[in-house]
Amino acid sequence: MDSCHRPPASLREAVFNYAREQYDTEPEFLWRDIPDGGVLRHQDNRKWFAILMRVKRARLGLDLTDDTPVDVMNVKCAPELIGSLRMQEGILPAYHMNKRHWISILLDGTVPLEEICGLLDLSFELTGKNRPRRPSSQSQRTITEWIVPANPKFYDVEKAFREQDEIIWKQGRGIEVGNTVYLYLAAPVSAILYRCKVTAVNIPYDYSDENVTIKQVMRIKRLQTYAQGEFSLARMRSLGVSTVRGPRGLTNGLRHALAEVQLDE
Repeated sequence: MDSCHRPPASLREAVFNYAREQYDTEPEFLWRDIPDGGVLRHQDNRKWFAILMRVKRARLGLDLTDDTPVDVMNVKCAPELIGSLRMQEGILPAYHMNKRHWISILLDGTVPLEEICGLLDLSFELTGKNRPRRPSSQSQRTITEWIVPANPKFYDVEKAFREQDEIIWKQGRGIEVGNTVYLYLAAPVSAILYRCKVTAVNIPYDYSDENVTIKQVMRIKRLQTYAQGEFSLARMRSLGVSTVRGPRGLTNGLRHALAEVQLDE
């Protein structure tokens, strides 16, 4: 059984076990004055992809009168996802790190272990070289149906689809021509709104701003539009999808629910 799904003695140890099994990485304790500050880093470029430590709740801004320490993990995150992630309970502005690129996650049970492992995977990818990581249980199988996040604060995808049925979109790793993409709009929408078909991939693109850098895009064609509350985040969670950080495959429950309302192409 994957360590991300085993009941751990503590979330801190569960994270260390997951990094050990997934990336052959052992925690390093680098500071004498912070004996419980464990760093996880790449074996090749030696960059950190996570820092685990115990911090007083008051310092995290949770309760200014509470000096009780709590385990937290700092991970790097795509800037376009940070705003929506911080709206979730248990995910905070990065403690003693660049808040535009890092977040802190409470390891007190507020955030599910599977989501913690997913954010650790994302940080590993963002801090590593351009090479595939060891495949997770989901990526070991071929994915042809994807949930892809869209942040309405940065791009008005609803307006784009009102004007045309085919648009370009930042390409996710592993997505191929003919795949199905379900666009999930982050808060305040927090729902899947569109089913699309990928019509072209690996299109060179050069764009960068304070929120995102794009080097390659794909072209997607809208096939179906859903009512805003039809596949809300609350319903997605009941079907096994706890969060959408980046491109990911569908759970069986969500796949069946979407198939029930699928229109003919």
